[in-house]
Amino acid sequence: MGVTASVRYLASGMMRSWLLAAGVALALGTASVPSHGQGAYPSQIVRFVVPFSAGSVTDGLARLLADELSKIWQQQVIVENRPGIAGTGSVAKSAPDGYTLMLTSNGHTILAVVNKNLPFDPAKDFVGVTQVASVPQTLIIPPDLGVTTVKEFIALAKQKPGQLNFASAGLASAAFLGAETFKEAAQIDLVHVPYKGSPEAVTSVMRGDSHLYYLTANLAVELGQAGKVKVMAVSSPRRVAALPDVPTVSESGLPGYEYDSWFGVMAPANTPPAVLKKASEDIGRVLKMPHIAERLSKQGVDIVASTPEAFDTLIKRDVERNTAILRKSGVGAN
Repeated sequence: MGVTASVRYLASGMMRSWLLAAGVALALGTASVPSHGQGAYPSQIVRFVVPFSAGSVTDGLARLLADELSKIWQQQVIVENRPGIAGTGSVAKSAPDGYTLMLTSNGHTILAVVNKNLPFDPAKDFVGVTQVASVPQTLIIPPDLGVTTVKEFIALAKQKPGQLNFASAGLASAAFLGAETFKEAAQIDLVHVPYKGSPEAVTSVMRGDSHLYYLTANLAVELGQAGKVKVMAVSSPRRVAALPDVPTVSESGLPGYEYDSWFGVMAPANTPPAVLKKASEDIGRVLKMPHIAERLSKQGVDIVASTPEAFDTLIKRDVERNTAILRKSGVGAN
């Protein structure tokens, strides 16, 4: 066999061996996943879509992750605020290649309940990457509402059915779900007033336009201390270290009540498992960084990194549980 023929033979044999190895690796889910022929993930800009306004807790978490992931991946990670259904829908329609991710809240699990004409399926069109955090909520009210405790608030609401309202950052927000669970537990009639985002909702409480809002504990501390709002209670099963004098809802009027909101990263359905695994592990690395853990802890945020599979399980559980709560309270029943 001549030199040229030998080289061709060896090259063809090497190609067959590479294709076989790649096929086995893909079958085992261990191969690096290239994108657009550019190499292992990530090899280009990654977008974090946040379906809430700038300044929200979701936005803050996304920017924290984006800064550190940019260093780990040596790729730019940008945060895009696209509030509401439009933002979530844009992710559902994105290519399932890991270059468009979404950081959202547990409000995602009730999208199908509160909106019958969604251009996407909140469960089928997304896959979990990792849970990021669990955040205790506080119930804030205007400082001049005339009540200071949960019992007093419930009594006032029962005296004025349909005359008090609660603000939210939109139908699918954690604040909306928290208030709905509170309404259900207290058996009171509150009118829902949605706002563009959390900053606008908080402002409405400060002005007295809204009578109740579920705000994360870290953001409630400063507002409460400044007297701009009254921090009536925390929704978690235990008191929050940053607000030691603020009782839980359970101990101040509704025994057994608890509600924590979670935040997590999702990707379009059919994103390759290897990409999900890579993104999940690297986000987990960020959350374990001492300075990140300390910063979030001071803000009252509990870090909860998880696998894609564990996060998917949580999402499915909450879809069932939260749907039942809202159906029972009359939301989306017709």
